[in-house]
Amino acid sequence: MMNRLAVLAGVAFMAFATATTADARTLKLNHNNPEDHPLHKSMEFMGKRVEELTNGDIKIRVYANAQLGNQRESMELMQNGSLDMARSNASELEAFEESYSALNLPFIFANEEHYYKVLSGEIGDDILAASKDKGFVGLAYYVEGARSFYSNKEIRTPADLKGMKIRVQPSPTAIRMVELLGGSPTPIAFGELYSALQQGVVDGAENNPLALTVNRHGEIAKVFSENEHTMIPSVVMISTQTWDSLSAEQQKALKQAARESMDFHREGWNKQVAEGKALAEKEMGVKFIAVDKAPFAAAVQPMYEEAAAKSPRVADLIKRIQAAAN
Repeated sequence: MMNRLAVLAGVAFMAFATATTADARTLKLNHNNPEDHPLHKSMEFMGKRVEELTNGDIKIRVYANAQLGNQRESMELMQNGSLDMARSNASELEAFEESYSALNLPFIFANEEHYYKVLSGEIGDDILAASKDKGFVGLAYYVEGARSFYSNKEIRTPADLKGMKIRVQPSPTAIRMVELLGGSPTPIAFGELYSALQQGVVDGAENNPLALTVNRHGEIAKVFSENEHTMIPSVVMISTQTWDSLSAEQQKALKQAARESMDFHREGWNKQVAEGKALAEKEMGVKFIAVDKAPFAAAVQPMYEEAAAKSPRVADLIKRIQAAAN
């Protein structure tokens, strides 16, 4: 009798364990940065936290280096439910949801504190939720610092950009910005930028300083002109189909994990940028130059009126973002 009870107990335990394993779900998250990039580490942190918060019911597998497709392909796969999650940035996302274009306007943020206040507050949440009917839901923002121009010449004023082919993201806002500054905007996939710089397809690009080291652009572009025209965050998203398939408790846990990873990412970002700049200077010979931002800011002012005229939604977001600086 005791042996039979032991066998029955073992069978019951195995059945329970099998059911528990079957209930567990692993979400696939794709992005285009290498595994040693701060963004990848922050997404892995999010995965660990959601696994802890759901007792293993929800896990996230993070795919680096665009293993499941580039940013545009990831968006399309996520929208149709073929991919659970993706990481892109506000610049590319404005093509899918107009609300993100407000975050992309040059010099809209007074400083880093204003930037994070907007992202972590009601305005940021409003933008993340705006795309639910377009196939994806935003979960969190990851700061990527300020973006500046880099090339093999000093860019101290907008006049220095005249005639230069500048790689931009496939974003109407980024294209318009470079046009107003006198350059020739050239949309190129980020994964192709190294060879484009190397072969002279473009004369320069614009990004945060880590592009010099993590993506090795400092091997080719030797001058980083710190005009800090935009502060464009990365955005971690989930397919609407995947989101709707989760329970309310799982959704809450995922949002919590995403928000914690957002704060985790911010804490480490500035330190990593400082280390990256030192490395770029010492080992790559990159020169960092301070730039007077006023002429750049003045040149792009028409973008505010143009953006507001196109969309009442964006016009309202611009006013709210500017008001948040006070």
